[in-house]
Amino acid sequence: MSAPASPLGQKPDLAKLRIDRDEPPPGLRRALWRNLVVALIGVGLVAGLIVFLRGNRAAPVQVFPVTLGASGRGGASGAGAGAGATSVTANGYVVARTRASVSAKLAGRLAELKVSEGSFVRQGEVIARLESADYQAQVAQAEAALATSRAEAVEATSRRDQLRREARRVADIRRESPTLVSEQEVEAAQSVADQADARVQALASRVAAAEAQFRYAQVNLEYTVIRAPFTGTVLRKEAEVGEVVAPSVGGGLTRGAVVTMADLASLEVEVDVNEAYIGRVGHNQAARITLDAYPDTTFRGRVRQVVPTADRQRATVQVKVSILDRDRRIFPEMGARVDFLEPDAAPATSTGASVPAPAPRIRVPAAAVREREGKLVVWLVRQDRLESRTVEAGPVSGGFREVRAGLMGGELLLVGGVESPREGMRVKLAE
Repeated sequence: MSAPASPLGQKPDLAKLRIDRDEPPPGLRRALWRNLVVALIGVGLVAGLIVFLRGNRAAPVQVFPVTLGASGRGGASGAGAGAGATSVTANGYVVARTRASVSAKLAGRLAELKVSEGSFVRQGEVIARLESADYQAQVAQAEAALATSRAEAVEATSRRDQLRREARRVADIRRESPTLVSEQEVEAAQSVADQADARVQALASRVAAAEAQFRYAQVNLEYTVIRAPFTGTVLRKEAEVGEVVAPSVGGGLTRGAVVTMADLASLEVEVDVNEAYIGRVGHNQAARITLDAYPDTTFRGRVRQVVPTADRQRATVQVKVSILDRDRRIFPEMGARVDFLEPDAAPATSTGASVPAPAPRIRVPAAAVREREGKLVVWLVRQDRLESRTVEAGPVSGGFREVRAGLMGGELLLVGGVESPREGMRVKLAE
């Protein structure tokens, strides 16, 4: 604050005094600039430190060791164990060769159900019964009609025999005394006997028809009893007592089946093998089965059938593998992985020469092969750094891919833990 100079002897004019509030003092301005520069430098250092730490922090990754088995073939970990190295892997499900949805042959209301899930039944054993009062009445009616027809046939037979005897008697009298009996009387007696014989034949046909009707009524009554078509285990109840069942689903409250059962002794695995590898699978080939429910346990298997047709949509061929190791823990519809095994030694030909062993194969998880700039690459883990390598790989089968060129064995491949790998990226093996 300042006051204007005044002549000697005059008082200063206080009304002209002013305070400049718009411009800060020079010292304050210098302090503000200094603090701003220091703050910017600090933010830059922190950001640089974060970038440095992130760039040098090792990301935990999952790896797959590429190994060559004793037979000289590459594969998954442990592929060389057992009967031989794994040539093809495929995924599928456990199914029962003998399986049926048991239904009634007649429409009716379920009166009794004698089984539940898990019940073991033998062939011909009663599973359920339908209400059968009307069918029992039909059997009784057919039985009565049959008895009536048989009685009429007996009566007609007796009448025919009597008329035959009378016709013979009249004919004998005519031969001995032609004057006592005329030719017309002999012919009339014979005609009556023939008519009686025809009636007997008609009644015999009626008896046969009544017998057929009786058997038909009995068959319908038997159809109200639902029996096991084979020895097996009930997997699922499809209907309850009081529900209406029929041979086919009719909509509404009508059920098409009573129970679903299977023979658990006929369990096998059905898998879809990529058609690019179907040439490596043959009849009676050994296989190793691993269930999703028990990943630490394997079961011996053998190829039972290669279905002679392909699925054009999925480019696969179905293969059925019998389970040689029976286990109560195995149930239908379980997920399974099948490793088709190659023999340890090459078979000999008829001339005694050995068949040349196939070229070494390296099979890796499908997640290890990635696409980069239109090429297939794998990421190698070397000295805690990532390094890409271009490979030639086949199609996916059972979660694995065959690498035909680019790997030699002994490499560690990145299979998980990093979504966007880059050259030289620091990594560490996950525990």
